[in-house]
Amino acid sequence: MRRLREKGWRPALVLILFLISWEIACRIFSIPAWLLPAPSVIWQEAVNGWPNYASHLQSTIQLSIIGFMIGSSVGTLVAVCLHLIPTVREAFYPLLIISQNIPIIILAPLLVIWFGFGILPKLIVITLVCFFPITIAALDGFRQTSGELKHYMQMTGASKGQIFRKLEWPYGLPSLFSGLKISATYSVMGAVISEWLGASEGIGVYMTLASSSFRTDRVFVAILFIVLLSLLFFGCISLIEKRVIKWKPEEGKISE
Repeated sequence: MRRLREKGWRPALVLILFLISWEIACRIFSIPAWLLPAPSVIWQEAVNGWPNYASHLQSTIQLSIIGFMIGSSVGTLVAVCLHLIPTVREAFYPLLIISQNIPIIILAPLLVIWFGFGILPKLIVITLVCFFPITIAALDGFRQTSGELKHYMQMTGASKGQIFRKLEWPYGLPSLFSGLKISATYSVMGAVISEWLGASEGIGVYMTLASSSFRTDRVFVAILFIVLLSLLFFGCISLIEKRVIKWKPEEGKISE
């Protein structure tokens, strides 16, 4: 945490310099606002246009949270099943990898045909986006369990379930939270993609309406909120990780 505070000013400085350069370039070259709005124009629209997108933002947050909770539950359950049942892992693990080669944007229209325009296809999209990183990360964490400790527990007569609960699960928690942090950011992207399926409100709907009317400043506002929501969800999972995994040392303390 201390190292983050010490070095956190560097990316902030780069971001500030980038925004200043962007603003200057838009003013010097007189770039039309519909083509590339200046950061000041985007900020003004973000502040003044709050009544226009407040309900859209709320809808996307709710959809992202619900989808992330379902996706994380499914991903964790799939990882546990694949780890504890080798025959299931051998049969389904290759199919799990293949499933990620199908773009979600291609599956989305099929989900609408099969399940209609309700909330179900949207939740399926977010679940498909979220569960895979959690499953892979958790499986890797379970496999990194100390072989010596596992052998010791087997010698003491511990069952497979006891070994998983008392040894493999704690060992896999850091990796599981790594997958959760990735999926937390993906959930926002999945929610926006799912809103393109025919939702009545949401950041995805707001972005579509803005782009069709050449309101590029509003498109950038939507992108800004997507980024902020992703960072917020990532930070929340990081805080929960610190609460749950109190035995995990912070970066830099091992070397100190």
